[in-house]
Amino acid sequence: MIYVVLLISSCLLTYLIKNYAIQKSIVDVPNDRSSHTIPTPRGGGLAIIFTFFIGLSYFYYLDEISSKLFFLLLSSLPIVIISLIDDLITLSSKIRMLIQLLCSIFAVYMLGGVNSIDFILFEVSGWWLNIFVVLCIVWITNLYNFLDGIDGYAASQAVVLGIGSFILLGNEIGLILAICSAGFLFFNWPKASIFMGDVGSATLGYLFAILCFYDTSSGNIYVWLILLSLFWFDATLTLIRRLRNGEKVTEAHRKHAYQRLVQSGQSHKQVTVSFIVVNLIFLILLSLLPIYTYPYLFLGIIVFLFFLVKKIDKKKAFDSDRY
Repeated sequence: MIYVVLLISSCLLTYLIKNYAIQKSIVDVPNDRSSHTIPTPRGGGLAIIFTFFIGLSYFYYLDEISSKLFFLLLSSLPIVIISLIDDLITLSSKIRMLIQLLCSIFAVYMLGGVNSIDFILFEVSGWWLNIFVVLCIVWITNLYNFLDGIDGYAASQAVVLGIGSFILLGNEIGLILAICSAGFLFFNWPKASIFMGDVGSATLGYLFAILCFYDTSSGNIYVWLILLSLFWFDATLTLIRRLRNGEKVTEAHRKHAYQRLVQSGQSHKQVTVSFIVVNLIFLILLSLLPIYTYPYLFLGIIVFLFFLVKKIDKKKAFDSDRY
């Protein structure tokens, strides 16, 4: 019953935020780096996050979520606030990054430190892992924001990722995030009538990063790495290629693989649905294969994604200056 309430609440709140944003002219105006063509209300991700905290509090009240995990997830509140402000009035990226960094450090502290990560074939341990995890949380927070560039993509992947983590890991938090994202997706599905905004994308990235490193035993890390692979692989490879080209990486661009697919002639819906199918295939493979094969599945997926990006390069060259 609570999931139905969260779904309806997310839908209703998204609708109210959309109307408020239109009245107050809180809209994304298209420019030469945009993938949309008309001014569109933003900030709808607040509906996801608000209803998520309702669901989180409900399960905490029922004692189905530990105090440690509850307050760990609440550490996202500064990111929610700073991202919402950024949706209303553009802030310096340095301010956003500082808040994200402080939240990530606090999260690792609340975790009691990350002492080891079990990769099944081997285990990594050492004090330096804490620094690595802090940087990873910051990176996942930002890359989720980077990949929220076409209608329905970030929200639909949140649904698949949340459901996948529930099926594979019994992660009820993931299911709550999936339900809340699905309510917003009704309005964000191509052609979107409202965008998620930083308040949704950055916070979702942070929350998924926290869940990723909450339990690093028994190869759980592979579930998150594989289900998030469409995002982190695209964002990381694009960053590396831009650095190699000597580009200013803080400037907005449209060079991610999913953006270049749209530029090549595919619609937002075609790209979004295609990547939903790809991630569902990853989820099915994770469900069917025994856990000891996950390292090999992970490597196979990395090779697949590399060749997928090379195929996209042929449709729309990475270094093309034509938008």
